Amino acid sequence: MDIKSILTLSLVCLMGAISPGPSLMVVIKNTISGGSFQGVLTAIGHGIGLGIYAFIAIFGLSTLLTTNTQIFLIIQKSGALLLIWLAYNLIVSKTKDKLELNNKSHHKGFLEGFFIAFLNPKILFFFGGVFSQFITPNTTIYERLIIAAMAGIIDTIWYVLVATFLSKNFILKKLKTNSLVIDRIVGFTLLTLALIMIIKS
Repeated sequence: MDIKSILTLSLVCLMGAISPGPSLMVVIKNTISGGSFQGVLTAIGHGIGLGIYAFIAIFGLSTLLTTNTQIFLIIQKSGALLLIWLAYNLIVSKTKDKLELNNKSHHKGFLEGFFIAFLNPKILFFFGGVFSQFITPNTTIYERLIIAAMAGIIDTIWYVLVATFLSKNFILKKLKTNSLVIDRIVGFTLLTLALIMIIKS
């Protein structure tokens, strides 16, 4: 691949990462509740989950998954259930409960980030469409690995930047002051997105 193709692909992947959705909501939630460290772990988990789909798509295995309706629907429904579970916890959360939970461990953020991406099989369609514009029969395995890794890395960097920005003292303090209100907003947003996923599937 030439430099122009790499830059174009990077820009497309960045636009995909920037677009608001459940992933952004979860990164915001975990950064507010657990600080920069938990927000960054959420970003890393999300990047790995998305990266798995990037590797599947780049090596042509996406056809197997997307043509198997049952597997696709199981993954998709599981993703919707995860969003509902996260929404419920946010809507009924209390400040004391959140502090106790987040003082116990930070790995929860990583797992939530990972599964928010991994349980969204529609990412395959996105990568399938994007990669088809850059892959040819002559594209080497090495180049395919770079392309897939690039998608995961760009996604991770974007959400790490979001978590880092939100964790600035004055911003985080403001967010934590209004954390219960923000939790309710994020919770109902995730619930709405989950219902949309269920209706459309």
